[in-house]
Amino acid sequence: MFITPFQIQASALLFPLLLKFSAHTASAWPVNMRRDVDPSLVPPFGISPGVNPDGTGNCDGTTGPDGKPILIPCACPPSESDFLAALNANVAAGHATNNPPVALSFPTDSSKGSQLARIEACIITLQNLHGPGVGCPAASTTFVAQQSAIQNSPGRRSPSPSISHNGSTPELKARLNPNSQSSSSKLRPESLSVSKSKRAQKERTNTKRDVSDSEIAALAPALGFTAGINPTGTGNCDGAVNGADGKPIPVPCSCPPSQDVYISALQANVHAGHATNNPPVSINFPTDSSTASQAARVEAAIITMQNLNGPGVGCPVVSTTLGEQQQALQG
Repeated sequence: MFITPFQIQASALLFPLLLKFSAHTASAWPVNMRRDVDPSLVPPFGISPGVNPDGTGNCDGTTGPDGKPILIPCACPPSESDFLAALNANVAAGHATNNPPVALSFPTDSSKGSQLARIEACIITLQNLHGPGVGCPAASTTFVAQQSAIQNSPGRRSPSPSISHNGSTPELKARLNPNSQSSSSKLRPESLSVSKSKRAQKERTNTKRDVSDSEIAALAPALGFTAGINPTGTGNCDGAVNGADGKPIPVPCSCPPSQDVYISALQANVHAGHATNNPPVSINFPTDSSTASQAARVEAAIITMQNLNGPGVGCPVVSTTLGEQQQALQG
């Protein structure tokens, strides 16, 4: 086969371009490739769907405080493949894709904090599987029990803090190394007593004031909706939020609860500092008018709704306007 001078010249011009394009493509591929979570780090559901159906769409979940199984939708928990796909999408986004204001992370180390973060990411994924607050309750898995077990397990000892030369004090040096002696003299016992007294006084000064029941009731975010709208006859009614099809998302007809039940549960949670029905979930209820404090109060209300009757057993967020209030404040 005869190759013309023109073909040789064209090849000489195109080869560097092809080489550059190939190198660029090879270097860009690993950067853009999304890494899915390691399935071995995903906590097991611990429960299978469809156990003891009662004929109304409910099946057995985890055992409640009365020793009886908590009723959950028979479709819960979802299949492992569906759940992993949703978890991967959420971890890649850094938040619940179906509820963007709710952030999550999935660290891979074996520390206590990372194990708890992974379970929290799974609970968030589960509860927002099909939309904001629309998914499977935590009671359809043993996630909360696993969370509590990790919370109550001995944690790793924190390393001693590194002290900078310009930030150390004789008191701090003495606490870190009681046998050490400063350049001037050893710390006297009375100095330690004065230091402890000052620290105790400072701690008392910084202690948060208890919020009264009347303050909680006055500052409680409005639920923005009432229960029992347009019952379908299957236990579902219209929620406060429309779905992607423009129609109200179905919620249990008992949701949201009455104002009295809501305020009473919120007051109990705020005084405890956590969801009384789900202790690992902490609650903050600041009383000032800043945007951050308003958002924290809405979050406290959402946690109260979602854990009204047990760990992860309550009313979905879409049975109220709390999710919209949250987005407005964060936006």
